[in-house]
Amino acid sequence: MATVIIGAGIIGCSTAFYLTEPPSTTDPSTIYLIESSPELFASASGYGAGFLARDWFSDSVAALGALSFDLHRELAAKHNGAEQWGYSRSTGTSLVQVKGKRGDEWLREGTSRAETTGAHEFRQGYGPAWLTRSKNGKVEIISQDDSTAQADPLRLSRFLLSTCLDRGVHLHQPAQPVSLNIDSSGTLSSITIASSATSEPTTLPCTRLIITAGAWTPHVFRTFFPSLRTPIPITPLAGHSLLIQSPRWSAGDELHPERGGCHAVFTTDPSGYSPEIFSRVSGEIYIAGLNSATIPLPAVATERKIDAKSIEVLKGTARRLLGKGEGDGEDDLVVLREGLCFRPVGKEGPIVGPVGDEILGIRTEEGGGVWIAAGHGPWGISLSLGTGKVVAEMVEGRETSADVSELEL
Repeated sequence: MATVIIGAGIIGCSTAFYLTEPPSTTDPSTIYLIESSPELFASASGYGAGFLARDWFSDSVAALGALSFDLHRELAAKHNGAEQWGYSRSTGTSLVQVKGKRGDEWLREGTSRAETTGAHEFRQGYGPAWLTRSKNGKVEIISQDDSTAQADPLRLSRFLLSTCLDRGVHLHQPAQPVSLNIDSSGTLSSITIASSATSEPTTLPCTRLIITAGAWTPHVFRTFFPSLRTPIPITPLAGHSLLIQSPRWSAGDELHPERGGCHAVFTTDPSGYSPEIFSRVSGEIYIAGLNSATIPLPAVATERKIDAKSIEVLKGTARRLLGKGEGDGEDDLVVLREGLCFRPVGKEGPIVGPVGDEILGIRTEEGGGVWIAAGHGPWGISLSLGTGKVVAEMVEGRETSADVSELEL
């Protein structure tokens, strides 16, 4: 059976990875990854934070979150993830700076990460060496040891894709989905895509269709199923970010006893948003949290337009929290990258599972079908491997490694 995966981001690549990983029986040469962007991993899969958590999820997502976190750890142990994609343990912290306001506000209000009310015990801690100390600020530990970790999502995504291609999976990129093709019996038999460069159409066999297009998932459904009456409840959330180098954090510091390893810092900012800051083993520090639901989703990820004002806000936060000294801080930071990505936010959380023929208005042969895996919000990287594994199991008719029945459309 031919399998077509629309969207070659980290969710799509994770799905292809586990479809070609034992005990899967799928022939890798029958799997086709389709990506519309001329630059691979140009949105959340490459520009996300890469923060991984095991138990920061609502009940409906908890089993998937635990499975995915364990898979991240196993994959890193098997393939030297520390070196290949910067996998490491991380300590989650909340920086409290203003009386009555605490840095974990996002935990309760959902201003940044998903709500995890009451899920963690807070303890006084010293925080990372790269964080600028203020007289009134204190750091509280949210989680440490085996419940949180860090990875570079771009390097992880590249590893997954490279492995899939080495196994024989096909990649069509950049290419746009055009239409589904139905055989004489009214059953899904193939899809048509078009090269973004030449507009030349290509028809691919398709018995099993998996849509993992992130924030573009509703558009793919409208393209393939124009008569679909059930809306796909996913909206884009734009988020700006910076990748920074600091003299107070460099590659190898996570092993230094006085540096305290990698950290995630969640706090508040006087400008009214909730910054998230993550150190990586590569010596980089990632800062984000300035999100907007009003920035329009571009046709493809590379057509994004970074807002200069948003970047300046992030730079100001970086100087204040990462600079040398208090106040605005001496600007001894180096900006390595300015970013803007679009996270797919499901109305009630991630959507993972089959989409019935009766909803789509088509027929699929026995053993075939249509599946969706999108809407993970800020947790796409953390939930990626678990999502890919359970979708691969669904597609092959095997028992899933985590109960995701509540995540179906």
